[in-house]
Amino acid sequence: MSENDKNDIPKDAVTGPVVEPPTERKSETELAQEDGRAGIRETHDPVLVAERTGMFGSSLGNDTSGYGGLDRPVFFPGQAQRPYGGWFDQLADDLASALQRTGGPDFAEAVTRVVVDRGELTLFVDRAHLLAVAQLLRDEAALRFEMCMGVSGVHYPQETGHELHAVYHLLSITNGSKRIRLEVTTPEGDPHLPSVVSVWPGADWHERETWDMFGLIFEGHPALTRILMPDDWPGHPQRKDYPLGGIPVEYKGATVPPADERRSYS
Repeated sequence: MSENDKNDIPKDAVTGPVVEPPTERKSETELAQEDGRAGIRETHDPVLVAERTGMFGSSLGNDTSGYGGLDRPVFFPGQAQRPYGGWFDQLADDLASALQRTGGPDFAEAVTRVVVDRGELTLFVDRAHLLAVAQLLRDEAALRFEMCMGVSGVHYPQETGHELHAVYHLLSITNGSKRIRLEVTTPEGDPHLPSVVSVWPGADWHERETWDMFGLIFEGHPALTRILMPDDWPGHPQRKDYPLGGIPVEYKGATVPPADERRSYS
């Protein structure tokens, strides 16, 4: 800047570092979710569910990575203690009141465990009371979880009597884009639980995929058939005990064996 240019600047002008305006504004949904997580307390003791040894959990003893001596415990979050913080306590109270008013089971009978982890709430629901809880979560004015965003399956072979889990991801549009999860467990020998299609019709295809991949049987589903695999496909491919498979792949001068003949990692 020349001396003449400097003289053109008013003496009372305020100068300072240039501050760039924000390039992106947070959406109303993001702001609501951040506000909803304020004050949430994660008060739980972690639960040891497994011990992993060896590189990537190698199970055949043929690991050549040099990390075969690794020993890693696997922890899951345990039962949360009240107050949960944020709006979680009010939700639990509203659900308990609705269950009592409608002649349903006690909250402690319907909800077997409450987990607060990473600012998120998960209610473990007894499968016998899943429909009653789902109906109230959708219809009660104080709750109003109108949308089931998806149904996921999980297989934990080490959880004897609770090996198969169905996880429901719920969203309340009415009450500020709040989100919770419901989780229902079943034993491998009796993988039955009620379908929630009568409550959230959009769960139809998610339940079919969970049946296809994990073998959970959703009683009352209008047409529980496979959605990804052929109808005559044996087994459920995303279970942890499902055998690896494949076909030999030939390259020039080399052959890649099927997956079940390579190293086995869990």
